[in-house]
Amino acid sequence: MDPKKTTVILGLAFIFFLALSYVENVIFFSILGDVLAPRALVNQILGVVMLFTNNVLVISLILLGMTFYVNLVILDLFKREKYADIVLEHPRTFAIVFTIMILFLSILRGSNLIYGGISIEVMPIILLVSVPIGIIEGYGIYLTIKKTLSREITMKSLVSIYVIFLIAAIMEVGFINLLICVSAR
Repeated sequence: MDPKKTTVILGLAFIFFLALSYVENVIFFSILGDVLAPRALVNQILGVVMLFTNNVLVISLILLGMTFYVNLVILDLFKREKYADIVLEHPRTFAIVFTIMILFLSILRGSNLIYGGISIEVMPIILLVSVPIGIIEGYGIYLTIKKTLSREITMKSLVSIYVIFLIAAIMEVGFINLLICVSAR
């Protein structure tokens, strides 16, 4: 297939899945509280499946967007731009910056949804609870971005990235249940 057509298809798929992810996010966050209530094991398994699915969708969207960007740069569609390929020349640095940005925004969004706003007094507790999960999810995001920008992504690396997010989903449900149990006492 022609590289330009492939890039156009990637761009259209990215836009379509970005809109679809918005709808998924609205549904996800509206029912997440009911699913994660510690009533039964079935809810816990459903919580892990929901969090894992959400993480897979997010990481797949990042992968699709980064692949689209790589294709744009490789096709020299940014000829007039002086530093268009700087991201591809330094994938590790960009992956670190992008990962930190995503994690920070994720923590802010989660605290805004859970507490109805961001409270400075509660922020240290939120950060403390988010650190173990954030480290694991951050590593998965970092690997995805770095391997995509380096053009080293393989099926094996993609499976290992998805396993990282499965572990993160299991840990997240466990921490949520732990917090619910501790706060109930």
